[in-house]
Amino acid sequence: MQKPVSISTTRRKKFTIPVDKFLPFLIPIIVVLLWQVSSSLGWLSSSVLPSPIAVFQDGVKLTLSGELPKNLSISLYRATVGLLIGGGIGFLLGFINGMSNTSRLLFDSSIQMFRNIPHLALIPLIILWLGINESAKISLVAIGTMFPVYINTFHGIRSVDPDLIEMGKSYDLTKKQLFFKIIFPAALPQILVGIRYALGVMWTTLIVAETISASSGIGYMANNAEDFVDMETVVLCIVVYAVLGKISDLIAKSFESLLLEWQNTGRSNA
Repeated sequence: MQKPVSISTTRRKKFTIPVDKFLPFLIPIIVVLLWQVSSSLGWLSSSVLPSPIAVFQDGVKLTLSGELPKNLSISLYRATVGLLIGGGIGFLLGFINGMSNTSRLLFDSSIQMFRNIPHLALIPLIILWLGINESAKISLVAIGTMFPVYINTFHGIRSVDPDLIEMGKSYDLTKKQLFFKIIFPAALPQILVGIRYALGVMWTTLIVAETISASSGIGYMANNAEDFVDMETVVLCIVVYAVLGKISDLIAKSFESLLLEWQNTGRSNA
């Protein structure tokens, strides 16, 4: 006979705090609280680091004036287009070199050599070639994001279990079916790791690109605020970049959970 569930047990279950949802935000909350307390008690000078409330008020002011949304949208455009171009090229090269030994022998060594050049060191060359317009900033982001996607796509495809490929061939799968049913699903976790890493490189590259000969974007706001010793706006831009990075990482994790759901299902059934 099933035991009756008491009202107190039901209430305990209902009001249980989801610790796994709260823990990721615990350290940022503590840091902000300590930051605010230190500023309120005078331990931190506003000329060194303004308080969170002052930064928040500056963000509200810039949002109402339209300056922050305008520059934020420009930065998002540059980052997104650069990632799509660089990630697309990286995936295509990784796919071709991963699937073809001839292509790998022909191109991989040269790509690896170019990969070891710090892409930020190409800024003077890109400015001389493309000027200081949008194409220069987008190209820099594209170069920075291309290699993480390439290297992870390439190694993801090359590290697929040969026994799985042989099994697919034994079932008379065509090359197209073999790729989409065996090779690509097996390489997908590694590819997603490359995309996630590329997102971090994307924001790092954009920060530098927008502080050099730029007239718009979050990086431009920070550089302009530095000239006027506007610490609130400088810190606000840093916080905006941190929030954008966190949102990008959450989106990447969501795609991983969605596309790799079959892995979790397999583990739970094991």
